[in-house]
Amino acid sequence: MLAILINEIRGNVMKKLLQNVTYIPHFLSVVVVTGMIYTFLHPDTGVVNNIIKWFGLEPFAFMQSPEWFRTIFVTSGIWQEAGWSAIIFLAALAGINPSLYEAAKIDGASRWQRIRYISLPGIMPTIIILLILRIGHVMDIGFEKALLLQNSLNAESSDIIQTFIYQTGIQKGRYSFSAAIGLFNSVINFVMLIVANYIARKKSDTSLW
Repeated sequence: MLAILINEIRGNVMKKLLQNVTYIPHFLSVVVVTGMIYTFLHPDTGVVNNIIKWFGLEPFAFMQSPEWFRTIFVTSGIWQEAGWSAIIFLAALAGINPSLYEAAKIDGASRWQRIRYISLPGIMPTIIILLILRIGHVMDIGFEKALLLQNSLNAESSDIIQTFIYQTGIQKGRYSFSAAIGLFNSVINFVMLIVANYIARKKSDTSLW
């Protein structure tokens, strides 16, 4: 969606500005990102809670609430990686024959129709390949950020396989047990990659092999 939005912007200045703004978060370290999250969501001085108080509501301790951890984790991940991930889709959009858009425009197709019937089908092979690769890493949630955002109050939601391996294998010294968990995690990723590739090959002409 972000790649299509950037591609549809006609002004080069606005397009480059949006690209730079969305790319920058990718180059921030995980430590900086988690620090920003804690700063923005601080119950007393955070920007989010200041807005909440401006509306006359009570501030909320987001980082101490297990039910908010997944939302914060996923939203911050999208914010950090969406711009960088859009580069591949922008390259795929640039490879679509411009004459297709010109012919559709002459036939009276609206911008939404050009996106639906030309842009999306044109980048669909790229979407499928990247989706297969992402599915192969679905169990690799992100150890560093989960560990840095974790505390005793949100542990029930923030404790993932990678943090469990760290606590069990490194802190408690149960190396064989944590190695077995890591192997199990890798096997699941591998199986999901095979299944996703099989489904993609059956449903379309695009697959990894």
